[in-house]
Amino acid sequence: MNPVSRVLDTPPAAPDVMAAAMAEKLALHTDASDLAVDLAAGVETLVVIDTRSPSHYAAGHIPGAHSLPHVEMTPARLATLATDRVYVCYCDGIGCNGSTRGAFKLASAGLRVKELLGGLDFWQRDGHPVATGEEPGALQPDEIARCGCGVAP
Repeated sequence: MNPVSRVLDTPPAAPDVMAAAMAEKLALHTDASDLAVDLAAGVETLVVIDTRSPSHYAAGHIPGAHSLPHVEMTPARLATLATDRVYVCYCDGIGCNGSTRGAFKLASAGLRVKELLGGLDFWQRDGHPVATGEEPGALQPDEIARCGCGVAP
């Protein structure tokens, strides 16, 4: 006798529906591993935005990230940002919505943006380094922690 499946109580979506839904999720978010690989490779199309306060940024941020607190994202300030870049917003982690607020404001200003899953918390849990101080710093290729689910660059 086959046991009853809670997973299959609701049948899975058709493959094309699932593919479209997963593509939409990937269009909205990125993860620490993919971001680390791109930062270490010097992908200039990406601009990483730390949406937390300047004091939190100085205490520790993703190397290469720029401090732009979501509370300072006024229309005038956002109008100075390059429109040919993709902005990746992050905050402390899943218990903070600063990155969501920042991503909303950037997108509302007509900019392309993704949100970093898990923020700085997941970045550090994955073993990536942080920079301190007021300068962005840079991530070096030998500092990338290898994700068990990704392919090494």
